[in-house]
Amino acid sequence: MTALLIVFILAVIVLVLQLTRAEEALVAEQERAAQQQLALSEQIGALSATEDVRSAVVVEIADDLQSQGIPVSVSDNNAVLSIPTEVLGFDDGAHEIKPEFQPTALAIGRTIASSLASGDRFRSLDTVFVEGHTDNRAFGGLDGTGNWGLSAFRAISLWQLWRLDPGPTSQLSVMQRADGSPLFSVSGYGETRPATAAQNTPEEQAANRRIEIRFTVQQPSADDLARVAGAEEDG
Repeated sequence: MTALLIVFILAVIVLVLQLTRAEEALVAEQERAAQQQLALSEQIGALSATEDVRSAVVVEIADDLQSQGIPVSVSDNNAVLSIPTEVLGFDDGAHEIKPEFQPTALAIGRTIASSLASGDRFRSLDTVFVEGHTDNRAFGGLDGTGNWGLSAFRAISLWQLWRLDPGPTSQLSVMQRADGSPLFSVSGYGETRPATAAQNTPEEQAANRRIEIRFTVQQPSADDLARVAGAEEDG
């Protein structure tokens, strides 16, 4: 009887130890999950804050330009400012901004520079792309680069005007990303990213001839996501 009692007591002790360890493991897992949730909330909060800054900047720029009589539009997510190429005075198949349109082009640059510099809001951004786009009409000029070359050179022409101007627009060329590289980048997409579903009318084609200023925000890095997921080991 005594032996059975001892065995029973030992079994109870083992069971209690197992339950205690299981409870400790559960508590540790709950703490880890809480830390992950906190880190995730912080990442979401930081991203949301930068998106709010971007939205405020883009809407402010658009409102200011429209008050100056410069017709621009903003994407649904308040991330892209679209400028019709007619505003910049590009002739058909040409990429030079004619002198009589340069004051308007510079006004756009000044407005962007002023908004980004206010409160150093440019620091919330990752990159600002000056993107050229064309309609889908065939174009074989510019040494065979066609619409792709035309869109790129139009974007370059606008950026060069801003960069070389001795006035406020030159601020844009010295703004930097978090890693110290230039904030602004220039690219051309030809007809590959249409703004309309069809281009069967002159109006639809005109809607696709545009310069877009695309504002992107800093995204969580792979290391940030690894920490949130608990995949990164200490040390």
